[in-house]
Amino acid sequence: MVSKELVINNQVGLHARPATFFIQKANEFKSSIWVEKDERRVNAKSLLGVLSLGIVKGTTINIIADGPDQDEAIDTLSALIDSDFSE
Repeated sequence: MVSKELVINNQVGLHARPATFFIQKANEFKSSIWVEKDERRVNAKSLLGVLSLGIVKGTTINIIADGPDQDEAIDTLSALIDSDFSE
């Protein structure tokens, strides 16, 4: 199991379109992936779960991955967040 703390810096946070990009990327991996904000943890592959966290610009989140491709999953999702979701 690996985890990484990140700060969301894009304008709208992790809502609507950015959340969809994030979930699509998360679903490319076999590992179980979660997003943690404060004391809440949700499945990173669930749009409703991610949106329910209410992640806005400046929010610190923790991404946790556990499985055969956990390192690649963390690296890819971190890069997506660091790029402010620019495709």
